[in-house]
Amino acid sequence: MKFIIIGLGNFGGALAEKLTQQGNEVIGVDSRSERVMALKDKLSHTICMNATDQVAITHLPLKNSDVVMVCIGEDEGTNIMVTAHFKNLGVKRLISRSINPLHENVLNAIGVSEIVRPEEESAERWAKKLCLKGVVDSFELNSNFSIVEIVVPEKYVGKTIEEVKFREQHNILILTIIRDTQEKSFLGGSKTVPNVQGIPEPTTSLQRGDIIVIYGSNNDLQKFARGKFG
Repeated sequence: MKFIIIGLGNFGGALAEKLTQQGNEVIGVDSRSERVMALKDKLSHTICMNATDQVAITHLPLKNSDVVMVCIGEDEGTNIMVTAHFKNLGVKRLISRSINPLHENVLNAIGVSEIVRPEEESAERWAKKLCLKGVVDSFELNSNFSIVEIVVPEKYVGKTIEEVKFREQHNILILTIIRDTQEKSFLGGSKTVPNVQGIPEPTTSLQRGDIIVIYGSNNDLQKFARGKFG
């Protein structure tokens, strides 16, 4: 995949590095030359640019990029201005960082639905979300092993745990299933509530929309999520 990361501070720089390490093409952009120089040998490309300049950012390869991510965190006004520029340019997928709840409300108001909250979510977690199809969330146990929540792949819908052979064929463990259920609301209607199903039995069938919680090495989890088994 091809990413443009705007803002190479602690979060943006770490995210750009991790995405590059996972084999993606990453263009890192920052207005501070020292940040650009620090990452020039670690990313695919680095550019020193003031992203508030709408004319300047039109020279970026926006049409060929899968994701533009605004990670500016020092100045919410600059963040909003840059995000609005990319929104107006109609990039394929736009994600922006929020600094506080009010800032998040403004981002929502200008039509940004995917928002990063670095104080709550790590760069490692976002790298997995962006690179692995269907990943809802992840928790890194160490540099090699993780627990990942992933929407059950379509080809496994209707199959049992035993038929998927998580351990035998994929070298991963399924810990539990999170499945939406209908409950009565306070006003007498119904609402959808995600429920943890407990430790699944070998005969448990996977349903469309299930979120499976799986454990394994990062390499095996990536292969499973990308459908490179079986």
